[in-house]
Amino acid sequence: METSFDFEKPIADLQLQIEKVKQIAERTDVDMSATIKELEEKMEQTRIDIYNNLSRWQKVQISRHPERPYTLQFIELMCDDFIELHGDRTVKDDKAIVGGFASINGETVMVIGHQKGNNTKMRQYRNFGMANPEGYRKALRLMKLAEKFNKPVITFIDTPGAFPGLEAEERGQGEAIARNLLEMSVLKVPILCFIVGEGASGGALGIGIGDKVYMLEHTWYSVISPESCSSILWRSWDFKEKAAECLKLTAEDMLANKLIDGIIPEPLGGAHHDPALMAETMKTQIIKDLAHLKKTKIDQLVEERIDKFCSMGVVQE
Repeated sequence: METSFDFEKPIADLQLQIEKVKQIAERTDVDMSATIKELEEKMEQTRIDIYNNLSRWQKVQISRHPERPYTLQFIELMCDDFIELHGDRTVKDDKAIVGGFASINGETVMVIGHQKGNNTKMRQYRNFGMANPEGYRKALRLMKLAEKFNKPVITFIDTPGAFPGLEAEERGQGEAIARNLLEMSVLKVPILCFIVGEGASGGALGIGIGDKVYMLEHTWYSVISPESCSSILWRSWDFKEKAAECLKLTAEDMLANKLIDGIIPEPLGGAHHDPALMAETMKTQIIKDLAHLKKTKIDQLVEERIDKFCSMGVVQE
């Protein structure tokens, strides 16, 4: 097993031991199965202990794992078919946000999500999942199209933030995100949102207003990343772990503060260890929620959605 993070080193060490014992057994023709089994059991227990006791910063690290599945992989694993739609009809087609009609369990839905790319070339092509205003305007165009044909909207959120470049601000980044918040609040179809990796700032909120908002187990959702928070407060990235603790950005924190509706459990070690299982778990939740939301009258659905977000962050004295 290749390890990416310091806290996974004990697992990697045991994996290396198992490989060495297997090589000795093969070379000497001695039965080492009992030793191998013991080491494998120890490794499994170590994995359970590590991943059940992750710090907030460690969860941030897992959410950024380069092999973690992104929107297009989830669509491929959980949808029967998918027709990608392009462009905002104004500037261009933003590659950081993908979307289109898909079929889940025989039902047509509009799926929209951030796409980071799984190698250096694709990450540059996708702008590392950081959308420009035209990305959010494309998302809104697709949501309005879904509303026109009375199809539910499903969003997958995984972005380090909206693109902060000068040209993005010139084309109205803030307005584009604000417009999406307004329009999603009153969209006359069911909306399900899933934070599947990083949920940073307005970049995440731009497609994050829904009847149900879920976070995968090892993801984060916050107004700012730990590194940026650390650089503002301490003028250095060295305090990013402390910043992560202060921000209370994990799924458990968000649920405790009633900012999300539920946590989707990940396979042991994170979604990248078994993307198919992760997709199946999310698909089950989608099917269950859509069956419930479709029974609700649309005016009531919109009213409940508005009330839900208006009640967040209210302080009574």
